[in-house]
Amino acid sequence: MDSTRPSATRILAISGSLRADSVNTGLLRVAAAVSGDDTWVELWRGIGAIPPFNEDGEDDAPACVADMRSAIAGADALLISTPEYNGSIPGQLKNALDWASRPYGDSVLTGKPVGVTSAGPGEYGGAWAAEHLAKVLRIVGSQVVEPSFSLPRAHQAFEPGTDVLRDAAHTAALADLVSALQTATRPDLAVAS
Repeated sequence: MDSTRPSATRILAISGSLRADSVNTGLLRVAAAVSGDDTWVELWRGIGAIPPFNEDGEDDAPACVADMRSAIAGADALLISTPEYNGSIPGQLKNALDWASRPYGDSVLTGKPVGVTSAGPGEYGGAWAAEHLAKVLRIVGSQVVEPSFSLPRAHQAFEPGTDVLRDAAHTAALADLVSALQTATRPDLAVAS
């Protein structure tokens, strides 16, 4: 995909997991694979480098935070996939969102269309974490698009050794979320449909 084409929708995909073999990161790779030719999905993996948020240092943010803010600002939309830790989102994801939401009144998240996904080993696929993530995003002024998508029994949901989901309905639901993000960034597409 040529990301320099002006008609391409640029989606920055952020995994809330630090694990190398994360099913949430795998879910984002599936999203990239099912996106159309007019959509470019870039996986951002810098969440582990973001230091704890400290309001005393927000005016002199570290380079990794500036890089994250720049990546978010340069994207038309975000797609965030979160694991569920103790019924909510992981601390490193919340921390990154806290940094991205600052400075107050000039956040790169304000008005940004965001798709929410989650994956987990249980029957609900991290749905509580997805709800909490959507709440945080709305509070910081993001435009959370529907439908969200939660992948249940995630460790069994992929074809072994691949980023291919076994259930075509799950793949279709993820494609619908990518399409909703594209529509949120390009309202003319909704009119043309």
